[in-house]
Amino acid sequence: MIDAQRFPYKIIDSSLGMVDRMPYLPLKLSLNDRSLNVEGLLDTGASVNVLPYELGLQLGLVWENETLSVVLAGNLARFEARAVVVNGRVSSFPTLNLAFAWTQATNVPLILGQANFFFEFEVCFFRARSEFEIRPKQSE
Repeated sequence: MIDAQRFPYKIIDSSLGMVDRMPYLPLKLSLNDRSLNVEGLLDTGASVNVLPYELGLQLGLVWENETLSVVLAGNLARFEARAVVVNGRVSSFPTLNLAFAWTQATNVPLILGQANFFFEFEVCFFRARSEFEIRPKQSE
């Protein structure tokens, strides 16, 4: 069994003068011969993982080559999105395929949502301690 790992919340200083802590997870995304060290916002309310446009380009994705459309909701509903799959690795856990809605929105964080991040990982939030813990789900 792979042990759980804990991560601190990241302090976010917004332009509105508010300071808050958010559960941003460091991970490595890779596709073909390209890889990026990024941070993804753990969002239990998000139906899908969301990949910002710039990160997709940095991974070598070409918008015109991705033809499977994804409909997003909420404040991303007005942007087109395409389904893509990239390799993701969190810390020392095994690499896995992560499915994303690659959006044309430019000012959004990388979002880790229900499909498929929370399908792959168990997450426990400790808001009072400003940290969270993840572990891969055990295959049945």
